Amino acid sequence: MRAPSARGPVSSKLLAVMAGTPGVDAEPATALQESTVRQLSSTADIIVDEDLQLALFCLYELHYGGIEGVDERWEWNPGLITVRQLLEDAFEDALRAAVELPPLDDLDSDGVAGVLFELAGRDNGPSMSRFVAKNASREQLQEFLIHKSIYQLKEADPHTWAIPRLSGRAKAALVEIQADEYGGGRPERMHSALFARTMRGLGLDSAYGGYVDVVPAITLVSVNLMSLFGLNRRLRGAIAGHLAVYEMTSSRPNQLYGNGFRRHGCSADVTHYFDEHVEADAVHEQIAGRDLAGALVEAEPELLADVFLGATAALAIDARLSAHVMEAWENGRSSLRAAARAAA
Repeated sequence: MRAPSARGPVSSKLLAVMAGTPGVDAEPATALQESTVRQLSSTADIIVDEDLQLALFCLYELHYGGIEGVDERWEWNPGLITVRQLLEDAFEDALRAAVELPPLDDLDSDGVAGVLFELAGRDNGPSMSRFVAKNASREQLQEFLIHKSIYQLKEADPHTWAIPRLSGRAKAALVEIQADEYGGGRPERMHSALFARTMRGLGLDSAYGGYVDVVPAITLVSVNLMSLFGLNRRLRGAIAGHLAVYEMTSSRPNQLYGNGFRRHGCSADVTHYFDEHVEADAVHEQIAGRDLAGALVEAEPELLADVFLGATAALAIDARLSAHVMEAWENGRSSLRAAARAAA
């Protein structure tokens, strides 16, 4: 990923630190930690803090494809790990405060799936999928893809971190889902590759991270949420719950998204990504609900609360992102960051 532009003191110092060589000078990393503590104490809401969410996104990116020009040894540098933990602790606290968990009753796998389906079926605010299907302009379709590209161009990767942390039925279920996400061994059928083709069909840059500078913090949050859950073993229940509700809320919206692109005369190459998810996620939602999340709770009942945390947090952040986009569109504005909109 190309190095993004800073959005405040923490991301500015982080990018400056990562431009150097690990182990040469500890002073910049110390200054970064101090700046992070100050910013955390002054932010009104870390969930929409542009500076802190970008910093966390960049720190997570070290564990994925990396950042151009950044020495890969920064990935496990103790100073940066300390900063990441400071941000994660505050982020997790904010997420837990923002959601209400369902009752933590004793549940078997079917019972867990039933609660997750009930959560997924709730009305969480304005429907972006219905707007895209019936009203979105071509320019709004491009914006929609830009928001989604921050995750979809590496689709499935955050959830894959959970594979070595699970066992038995839950592990087998996750591997089955992920195998489909990665195209069943055919690179051209990987869902990230299908999404890249959709972007190119709308005249957009399909390079991973090409639009990080354009999207607001709430878009970065939707990806940081997955990385938080996926990269911390203690939150393996949360990443399972996240994936389950993600699959449960995917099939019908993707059908509507595909219809919106067809309304503008887009070809099957463009709509293939959405059409693929209509069928695949209708199957995945059952596997993820019962055999992944449900089986995990049967094996480790103490993870029930975290399974529900992952699901409710996913729904809450998705609702905030949809509200942000819809409020802008309904008032004739772009949903992208004003300062960087021209880059799109």
